[in-house]
Amino acid sequence: MKNKFGLFILSIGLVILNSCKVEESKNEEFLFVGTYTDNGSEGIYRFKFNSDTGELVNKSIAAKIKNPSYIAFSPDKNSMYAVSEVDDFKKEDGSITTFRIKDTTLFEVDVQSTYGANPCYVGVADDGKLVAVANYTGGNVAVYKALENGNLKPSPQVIDHKVIDSTKKAHAHMSSFLNGELIVSDLGLDRIKKYTATDGNFVPSVQKELVVAEGAGPRHFVSSSNTEFLYVINELNSTITMFQKEDGKYYGKETYDTVDSDFEGESYCADLHLSADGKFLYGTNRGENTVVIFKIDKNTGKLDLVGRESVKGDWPRNFTIDPTGKYVLVANQRSNNIVVFNRDADNGTLSFVSQVDLPSPVCLKFY
Repeated sequence: MKNKFGLFILSIGLVILNSCKVEESKNEEFLFVGTYTDNGSEGIYRFKFNSDTGELVNKSIAAKIKNPSYIAFSPDKNSMYAVSEVDDFKKEDGSITTFRIKDTTLFEVDVQSTYGANPCYVGVADDGKLVAVANYTGGNVAVYKALENGNLKPSPQVIDHKVIDSTKKAHAHMSSFLNGELIVSDLGLDRIKKYTATDGNFVPSVQKELVVAEGAGPRHFVSSSNTEFLYVINELNSTITMFQKEDGKYYGKETYDTVDSDFEGESYCADLHLSADGKFLYGTNRGENTVVIFKIDKNTGKLDLVGRESVKGDWPRNFTIDPTGKYVLVANQRSNNIVVFNRDADNGTLSFVSQVDLPSPVCLKFY
């Protein structure tokens, strides 16, 4: 009888222990970090993120690769695409590496040229069939077709922005797919170019481009969930421009400053993200070293300033909102740290939680 009772107690204990393990796994996410490798970094890193405590732990090197300044996943999360922001993979070309992912471990599959120098962004179509790379110094975009296994076909279509304007220097900075179109922000041309797929290639759309102020330097953009509003963060004049769709075309409506009017010194915008509920817009300021927070009017798309939060570091680049929406994580390139903030879902405000050290982090992606 005692043995049976003992076995019963042991079984109950194992059930409780296993349920705790299941609960623990639910509260853990994996974060991959792209870096610049001229400051002690070895490439792409992997962390575990605890969404109960807001802490990053278990740092490990996921792949040794030069200057993986931007990384992106295929929709099925079976592949990762990482650019090497260099100009010497081949003559004046950077490269893109395809990794297969198994249990959060990266296995290198292929490396190809991006057909332009210093690639800085990877955009993946929602169906995973297309991958677009923006080459900053090259001033062009390489559009690859992806196979079912995620591998990229060679010989991509290359869209050259250098031929568009003879007086300005093209700097493609973001390439993303939206409404079936390829959208490219070009920091040097002060344009957001739009392309439509025709007979297997991309050609200028009916609305060929969106225009921002001279010298604004459009860097990144995001759209509302219904794609009615498009927000562009401008690196060089520290502003955000709001566009609204009318009859299928976007028109500029408002422009907002991202840095405080009292700030003295140089500052350059970097990244831009919407909260999942579409209520708040966040952007990073390099120089002022803040995250600027705006509340969005859901009817008009207009922005109302909530405030700015210090990033607890220097030169904030890419940032991300975790899958729960509870936290904002910021990559501070020059102070070599990643800072975690708690996000108030009702007010949009941020409060410091934790930080970890890592050389030159510049891209954060939850897996």
